[in-house]
Amino acid sequence: MQDIISAMLAEDAVAADFAALKVPESYRGAVILKEESEMFEGMAAKDKDPQKSLHIREVPTPEPGPGEAVIAVMASAINYNTVWSAIFEPLPTFGFLERYARTDDPGAARHDQPYHVLGSDLAGVVLRTGPGVRHWKPGDRVVAHCLSIELRSPDGHDDSMLDPEQRIWGFETNFGGLAELSLVKANQLMPMPAHLTWEEAASSGLVNSTAYRQLVSRNGARMKQGDVTLIWGAAGGLGSYATQLAVNGGAIPVCVVSGRRKAELVRSMGAELVIDRAEEGYRFWKDPVTPDPREWKRFGSRIRELTGGEDPDIVVEHPGRETFGASVYVARRGGTIVTCASTSGFRHEYDNRYLWMALKRIIGTHFANYREAWAANRLIEKGMVHPTLSKVYPLAAVGTATQDVHRNRHSGKVGVLCLAPEEGLGVRDPELRERHLPSINRFRQD
Repeated sequence: MQDIISAMLAEDAVAADFAALKVPESYRGAVILKEESEMFEGMAAKDKDPQKSLHIREVPTPEPGPGEAVIAVMASAINYNTVWSAIFEPLPTFGFLERYARTDDPGAARHDQPYHVLGSDLAGVVLRTGPGVRHWKPGDRVVAHCLSIELRSPDGHDDSMLDPEQRIWGFETNFGGLAELSLVKANQLMPMPAHLTWEEAASSGLVNSTAYRQLVSRNGARMKQGDVTLIWGAAGGLGSYATQLAVNGGAIPVCVVSGRRKAELVRSMGAELVIDRAEEGYRFWKDPVTPDPREWKRFGSRIRELTGGEDPDIVVEHPGRETFGASVYVARRGGTIVTCASTSGFRHEYDNRYLWMALKRIIGTHFANYREAWAANRLIEKGMVHPTLSKVYPLAAVGTATQDVHRNRHSGKVGVLCLAPEEGLGVRDPELRERHLPSINRFRQD
């Protein structure tokens, strides 16, 4: 493994150098174990601790099959699907791996293991490619998006997210990015932005692509200039990219955050209209089973106060149960609620009169197709959207990193160093970096 690290850090290493490297028979990865999938049985989700379920283990290196690549992972990042996997909610991910193994994909059986290597982001270098891979070669610096597809059904050929065999790599497949090596399909790969460090580049793939589909794509809200856009958790992983896309796209973001530091962050991105939930004390539920419409109305009045009397054209919804009723209520007549994730609970409750009688739409979105992910990555390459990395941990501390996200102790994204020996490495375009350094460093925590 040290030879791989040395080659990745060498400025003069070429494709032949990487092709000549020996791929180790095993590697270290952040895993959950099938035998422990009931360890949190009977506990409330908030009490489950990923530090107890996530382990760093040596696992065998898979051979790349047709259309696949083995990546030497310099850095990765924590997403909420890492939290779900580590607390075994809404169900253990081993069921995903078992179902995948029963398909007729020749390489699927490898994914059904008593361990699951997690992680749906990476930045690294191509080490090996399988048969049929022509566009990528050993030595290429890449980031990966997390869409794994087969495209053997006609359903996915207009929008690959509709492929019946669509899966999220590192969540519904094995050999994810929170590891020293990873196995991906070659059509997951995209160029690594040259002005970013490894850990910065690894922080955007999943959430930036998700936000792009939610807001910009024809498959989402089709945001246009002047759209009042309500963004929940606007300083978080997904929300911080949605905020940047709204600002860059000429929309009018209304950013909902919790705390003054997060309010300052979204203002530094160019958002002028900010609601601090912690300061204003919104409580959308009277008790665990009874919503409070009076709070929806109070929240809607606050939005109109900020916007000069306008309701949101678009609501970017990802908290789920806690906020969904308010989101449906405050959207303007004919407005769009675009939803994914549901980090506060999957069962939503809202008053359908405010949806059907006001001709509103709810659009479900889930990650992004390759074209959307590529377009989102291009915005980062051009310096138009910036990483929202707040803190970086070593691979050995992946449990603590995941617990931070579970407890919402972070702003933006939480990164993980895998093979990178330290932060700050990997930059190839220092001039572009220098121009955008204040924006790149905005989220970093002391």
